[in-house]
Amino acid sequence: MVKPVLLFFLRLFSRLPLPVAHGLGAMLGLLGLLRRRHRELLRDNLKLTGLYRPLCLIRAGMELGKGLAELPLVWLAPLPRVFSLIREVRGWEHIEVELRKDKGRGIALLAPHLGCWEIGGIFISNRLPVTALYTPPRQAWVHEMMRYGRERAGAKTVPPTAGGVRALLGKLKAGEATFILPDQSANRGEGLWIRFLGHPAYLPSLPYRLIASTQAVPLIVFAERLTWGRGFRLHIEPLPVAPTDSAETLAHIANQAISKLIRQHPEQYLWSYRLFRHHADVTPPEDLP
Repeated sequence: MVKPVLLFFLRLFSRLPLPVAHGLGAMLGLLGLLRRRHRELLRDNLKLTGLYRPLCLIRAGMELGKGLAELPLVWLAPLPRVFSLIREVRGWEHIEVELRKDKGRGIALLAPHLGCWEIGGIFISNRLPVTALYTPPRQAWVHEMMRYGRERAGAKTVPPTAGGVRALLGKLKAGEATFILPDQSANRGEGLWIRFLGHPAYLPSLPYRLIASTQAVPLIVFAERLTWGRGFRLHIEPLPVAPTDSAETLAHIANQAISKLIRQHPEQYLWSYRLFRHHADVTPPEDLP
C-alpha cells in the first residue's frame, strides 16, 4: 500500500514547475538544518575542507533540499520537459571531438555529487550510448524508480560487481561512454588515498583503472543548479592527462579538478555524505601529496 501511494504523490510532485519544486525543497532543507545531527554533519564536512561559513552552511542545506525536490521531476516528468531544463551546455565540443572520429576513444564521464548529477547523465545518455555504474538503494521501490529514471533516455545501468566492471571495460574499449560518480567512500582494498579538498579521502580507484587500461577520454560532468528555479547549466570539462598516466596520477588530476569545481560552488555539493570516513585499518599515508 505504501509504494503505490508514494509513487502517486511523487508523480504529482513531478508536475510542479521547477521554481515551485525548488522553493519547497529550499524550505525543506532549512527545516532539515533544525536536526542537530544533520546540521553538525554538514558543518563538520565544511570545516574539514576549509569551506565553512555560516551562510554557506545554510545555503548548502537549502541546496540539499532542492536536490531532493527535483528528483521526481528529473526521473518521472516527460523527457522533453526534462531536457528543456538544461538552459546552457558548456564543453559539448569535447564529446563531439571523439564522436566525429571513425575510431574514437571511449569517454569516461566523471560526475561528482555536485549540482544535479542525475539530469546531467540523462541529458547526455539521450545523445550517445552511455553505461552508468550505480549502487542499488536498499528500498526496492526507490531502486525501481531510480533505474527507470536513469534508463528511460537510453542509458544502461550496471551494478558494482565483476560483471558490471567487465561491462564498463567493454564499452570503453568499443568507443562508448561510461558514467561514474567518483567521489564516494571506497570499500577496503578498492580505493586510493587522495587529498580531496585538502583532506585525505579513500576514494574508488575503479574509474581511473578503467581510464588507464583503455586510454579513454576523461571528462568532468557538472549540472549547475541555477537560481530561482531557472534550470541547469551543464558543464563538461576535460582533464589535462596523458595516455601514459597511471591510475594514481589520473586520480590526483581528476580530484584536483573536482575540488576546484566544488570550491567554486560549495553550496551545491552533497555535504550530507560521509565522504571522509574509512575503515579503521585503512589509514592514509603520511607522505600523501
